[in-house]
Formats: sequence, structure tokens, C-alpha cells
Amino acid sequence: MTAINARGARVASIDVLRGLVMMIMMVDHVRETFFLRWQVSDPMSVADTEPGLFFSRLAAHFCAPMFVFLTGLSAWLYAHPSSGPRSPAGFLFKRGLFLIALEICIVSVAWTGRVPPATIYLQVIWVIGLAMIALALLHRLPRGALIALGLVIVFGHNALTPISFAPGESGYIPWTILHDRGFLLAGEGLKIKVSYPLLPWIGVIVLGYAAGPWYASATAPERRRKLLVGAGLAALALLAVLRGLNIYGETLPWEHGADALHTVMSFLNVTKYPPSLAFLLLTLGAGMLVLAWLERCDNGLLRVCATFGGAPMFYYLLHLYALLALQTLAVRLLGANHGQRYEFDSLWQIWALSAVLVPLLYWPCRAFGKFKRRTTMAWVRYL
Repeated sequence: MTAINARGARVASIDVLRGLVMMIMMVDHVRETFFLRWQVSDPMSVADTEPGLFFSRLAAHFCAPMFVFLTGLSAWLYAHPSSGPRSPAGFLFKRGLFLIALEICIVSVAWTGRVPPATIYLQVIWVIGLAMIALALLHRLPRGALIALGLVIVFGHNALTPISFAPGESGYIPWTILHDRGFLLAGEGLKIKVSYPLLPWIGVIVLGYAAGPWYASATAPERRRKLLVGAGLAALALLAVLRGLNIYGETLPWEHGADALHTVMSFLNVTKYPPSLAFLLLTLGAGMLVLAWLERCDNGLLRVCATFGGAPMFYYLLHLYALLALQTLAVRLLGANHGQRYEFDSLWQIWALSAVLVPLLYWPCRAFGKFKRRTTMAWVRYL
């Protein structure tokens, strides 16, 4: 697989990795649709979570960090086409607003099945939108300043954990948006909950943008792979030290478990909301190693991943509404077996349904990708 496709406009490995994490995301969203009664906490309870469920959830941890990092990287590629540099500010700002509106108006309906939803959950699409707006303001900083800012946010935000505000206090709403999960509105009417606090994700998208020159046409592929491998190994080595010694970067220290498996689970049990330093070192470190590996690989499965990665928002919306339709159909045909929902009895059913849905969604995503490449309608770029 070459680093850049024939048009020179899109780095193939980016689409492949984006598509791969979106396929993994399917498993977690099937779990939330058909296995909701088996809730997983954040961090997870190692003692109460069976290993299969634990590692299914852990795999999904890689989705949001890589998607946000690759969003920053793609923004740099947008700003530096072969025709010459251009400002990404307008595109980032408009797309950010579009994603926020999409989260509120479209994605929330897919999750709740109600119009309007009783509760609007501000999740990954909302936080990507806000992070893009932040990047629209920050991208003009020198690259060294961007790297420093990204690292300070990613490494330093855990030190802010002791800060908290009670509902009604003046700092509650901005701090809920920036760092702590909570309800912006929690009255008897519409409820709005921030599930993805913003601050750490600004650090991730900024670092993704700062990594953009690694993908410049002037950068040799071997040089890029060395940079990716070096950064990935450095992140995982730092994780081994900080997490191994329970020094910093995670609110829940790991402990020796009843056996080796549960000890490993405890070590890998990191906080996602907001993403701790340990969470980001694990996911971004491994993700960079995968990016380096992908540049030397090419097979049918990876080309399928690239198809999904080339139409990410279309896939995201399509799979959510497919799951909503399946849940509704299951209740009508089979009846609700857990409250008002139909749910599976075993974890393997989650994986089985995911394995069926991903191939079924390939064809519409492929068709949309072709339409996206040939259409002149500007709004299609946002999907």
C-alpha cells in the first residue's frame, strides 16, 4: 500500500485506520443496543466485569482517540494540498458547527429513539465538533507551540481532577463542558448531559495537526514510519512507567488480581471520561504503531476498512439508525425481554451481530464514497 493514493489527496493508511476503529466501534454500539442491562462503569469494575465484556469494551477505547487524532491530521492535509497552502479555519469552523448540530438533532434521536429525545447526550460527535472549532482558532500557532500546547493539555489535565463545582455554582457549566461529565440541564423537561468533556480532546486534535508534516509529500515513507514507531513506543514506555508504578495519569491505581488475567485487566483499566493520560498513552501509542504498520500492508480486508474510513460520518449515522431499526423490529417481533427492550442473553451474540452488520453496511458506504468523489455538492464533504 502506498502512502498516498493515485490522486495524491488522501493518505491511504489514514482511511484504513479510521475504518478499522469504526468497525470496532460497531461491537460497542451493538453492546449498548442489545446488552444494555450489563452496564460497564468508567473505569470498569474488574471484579464484576467478565473478561470477554471487559476486553470488548477495552477495544472500543481506541476509537475516539484515534478518530480525533486523525481529524487533526486530516485538517493539516486539507491545509497543505499539492496546489499550495490554504487556511483550514473556515472549513474547520463550519464543519465543527455542523457536527454539533448533528449530535443534537440527529445522533441523539438515533440513541434514544424519541423525537424529540428526553435527554440529549453530548458525545463524541459533539466533542469532535468543538475540538475542530478550537483548532480553527489555534492552527496558526507555530508548530512547536502546537506541540507544547497539546502535550501540556494531554499530560496536565489529570492534575485538574480535584477541581469540581456543584450544580448552581458559577463555574459548574464551563467546567462540565471542559473537564467533568455532568448535566447542563437536569430539570423536569429536556435534559442535556455532557458525556465527552472537551479539554483533553483539544490536546489530542492539536497533536494530530502537529503530526501533519510527517505526511507531507516531501517526507520519505521510511522516515514517517520511524517517527510513528518512535512516538508510539515512547508513549507505551511512558505508560509502563507511570502506570506500572502508579505515579500519575490515572485516578484508579492498578492492583494485583486473583490471577494473571485479572491483573492485566486491572492494569489496562483506564478512565475514558475524561480520557486520562494513561488512556491516551495506551490508545494513541498503539494507534501510531498500527499506522506505521499499515503503510506496508495491503489486502482485501484493509481495502474494506478504507471504504468505511472514506465515508466516516455516513457510516456513523447509518450504523446507528440500523441498530435503532433492529431494536425496534426485535421488540415488535420477539417482544421485550428486559423492560421495554429486547436484549441478548450472551456476549457472543454481540460479536455475531456485529460480524453480520459490518459487511451489510459496506455496500451503501462504497456507493456513497463513489458519489462523494464525483459530486459537486459541497455539503457532501461533511459526511
